[in-house]
Amino acid sequence: MKGPLASQLPRFDLDADVPVSAVREIISEVRNGGDQAIRSLTSQFDRVDVTDPLVGKDALSDAWHSLDSRLSDALQLAHDRILKFHKHETAESHAMTEDGITVLSVSQPVERAGLYVPGGLAVYPSTVLMTALPARAAGVEETVVCTPPNPSGDIDKVVLASAYLCGVDEVYKMGGVQAIAAMAYGTETIKPVDVIAGPGNAWVATAKREVAGTVGIAAAFAGPSEIVVVGDESCPSSSAAVDLVLQAEHGPGGRAWLVTWSENYAEEVEAAMEQIVSLSPRKAETLDTLTEDGYLCLVDSPIDAIEVVNEIAPEHLQLMCEGASGLVESVRNAGAVFLGGWAPASIGDYVAGPSHVLPTAGTARFSGALTVDDFQKRMHVVEVSKDGFDAVADAVAELAQAEGLWAHAASVQDRQRWADEGVGP
Repeated sequence: MKGPLASQLPRFDLDADVPVSAVREIISEVRNGGDQAIRSLTSQFDRVDVTDPLVGKDALSDAWHSLDSRLSDALQLAHDRILKFHKHETAESHAMTEDGITVLSVSQPVERAGLYVPGGLAVYPSTVLMTALPARAAGVEETVVCTPPNPSGDIDKVVLASAYLCGVDEVYKMGGVQAIAAMAYGTETIKPVDVIAGPGNAWVATAKREVAGTVGIAAAFAGPSEIVVVGDESCPSSSAAVDLVLQAEHGPGGRAWLVTWSENYAEEVEAAMEQIVSLSPRKAETLDTLTEDGYLCLVDSPIDAIEVVNEIAPEHLQLMCEGASGLVESVRNAGAVFLGGWAPASIGDYVAGPSHVLPTAGTARFSGALTVDDFQKRMHVVEVSKDGFDAVADAVAELAQAEGLWAHAASVQDRQRWADEGVGP
């Protein structure tokens, strides 16, 4: 099946529809214009005037304490599960000692992390949790959230409350390319960060590509949302339908695939989707997304379905079919896999534990979910005794000479002379 269907699937490019030159121009404006450029670009793109983009600490506290108890309880539950999961990801230091040489591998957190929280059709307090808590588990000293202001020039109070709950240090009213540029290069108000994490639209994803190297980009390819549902009659068609619709609910650029070997099931799901979309408060936007980027793949067997999945490399994969647990072992390319009929992607979006910041647009072929590792870097410490030096010095000199690097060889030969003369460090 690698033949007729899987090989014909399109390979998506995050910035295919984004004018890269326009992204670069915005980044340049921010680098050169600082806060004034941010104000101008926010007025241009968000159509609001923001004099001071920094949200005061009191506003975060007030937002949290004003929440309905059911919502604050739900956020607390999500917070606790996410933090617990990511604390288990923390890499331990390890050492190796052999022949007088000790090598220690140490994980060091970055000092300052920038967290992008998208706006648009919805507000995303869950993304605050899903980015800030892995950073916190990693030991990051300072976390900064950038998120677009709403039409009133404010930030939704649930987003602010989530930032308070997660101990975020700074929240800025800025979004889009200009927010990525501000976090990467800094302005008079915002200090540059070491790593940027968080999902966004194609413009944001392209901006992150452009600043990569100036800053680290965690889970770099988290763009518009997508899902593949592999299903059959063992799971109600209404469940498959609503799970396909939930990704389209995010708005333009989202993609949804149904992969099945049952034509009857495909027809049932399609009919159920029509009914569900008709009930959606975002009917027009959801329908546009599904019309533009909704796909049906009819295959011959479950094994063929997994071939298609691995070619798509989706952000979310739901295996809602008989024998799902046996199929998961063949899945190579997916950001997250949801196994069985009781595991909709929405549970992963909010409370399962792992971050919902996942690779999109086929990039699950070479990248994975946001983890603690994205906020840490490995540092190696090498300690060498006199016996250890003697054991490897000749090999070092030989290898250095083979590469034509005279001073590399001299660095050990000089120490060998010390040893011959009975002196040393």
